Amino acid sequence: MTKSHGGIVGIVLQGLSMSMLLLIGAGGACDRSSATKAPPKETAPSATNAPPTPPPPPTPPPPNPDDIPAPADVKAAPADAEKTASGLASKVLTPGKGKEKPTAADSVQVHYTGWTTDGRMFDSSVKRGQPARFPLGNVIKGWTEGLQLMVVGEKRRFWIPANLAYGENTGGGRPSGMLVFDVELLGITGAPKVPEDVAAPPKSAKKTKSGIAYRVLKKGTGKEHPKAESTVEVHYSGWQTDGKMFDSSVARGMPASFPLNGVIPGWTEGVQLMVVGEKTRFWIPGNLAYDNSPRPGAPKGMLVFDIELLSIK
Repeated sequence: MTKSHGGIVGIVLQGLSMSMLLLIGAGGACDRSSATKAPPKETAPSATNAPPTPPPPPTPPPPNPDDIPAPADVKAAPADAEKTASGLASKVLTPGKGKEKPTAADSVQVHYTGWTTDGRMFDSSVKRGQPARFPLGNVIKGWTEGLQLMVVGEKRRFWIPANLAYGENTGGGRPSGMLVFDVELLGITGAPKVPEDVAAPPKSAKKTKSGIAYRVLKKGTGKEHPKAESTVEVHYSGWQTDGKMFDSSVARGMPASFPLNGVIPGWTEGVQLMVVGEKTRFWIPGNLAYDNSPRPGAPKGMLVFDIELLSIK
């Protein structure tokens, strides 16, 4: 959990930047003498004062020959497609063998290919030859809703409206309008369970002079403690005291590695108490977490972390 990164990432992340609406007042000062002046004469518009003709939209690049061809029904969902109240349409291509469906809090592993309705492929884990893994709650709304309809082994085609994807007029290379995805659900990783003592540290927890409370969940096998200058590799999950999980390398299925002096003070101090193989729960006061952080969206107040120290580099 670094100071500058939330840590949570996904392949089809809904990274929509915050926009600012600028309202410009056009009212000028009133000239008292204007009442005596003759009104300006109307003049016919000329070619010199006509608004410039907007440039034509850029021509999209030709498709790559090795792109996966678009399905025949890429332009619109067929009549036999299932539809949800939100407008999401889908059709099962291959039935799955599993029984469990993911929740928005789970992480999933998938293969997928995405097209715009003109048949242009814009992304594909199949083409890359590497499945994607991400927390289901951190992707576009159409994916969060749609994948919760699936079971492991199922392959489904989705027609995702613009309002559940990236919007009608997007920038930064993101596709706009309705998007079509073929998604195969390969696996589900359940979200870490909320600790029973998340609201406050128990009486059995140890405390440091700075105010950090902690208790060892699993003893380690190492003897060496990291120093503030060490780089460590860890698995972790973080919750607010109301039980809301805000970050988890466990859910992503990918350990985190970072210099210990480059994280929040509560981590710098707390992880130095650990040895390799140890798993410890920390209750970190807000002043040692993000209360003084300017990072937008950073969780405030006391935070609870389960941290497993995997290695010291």
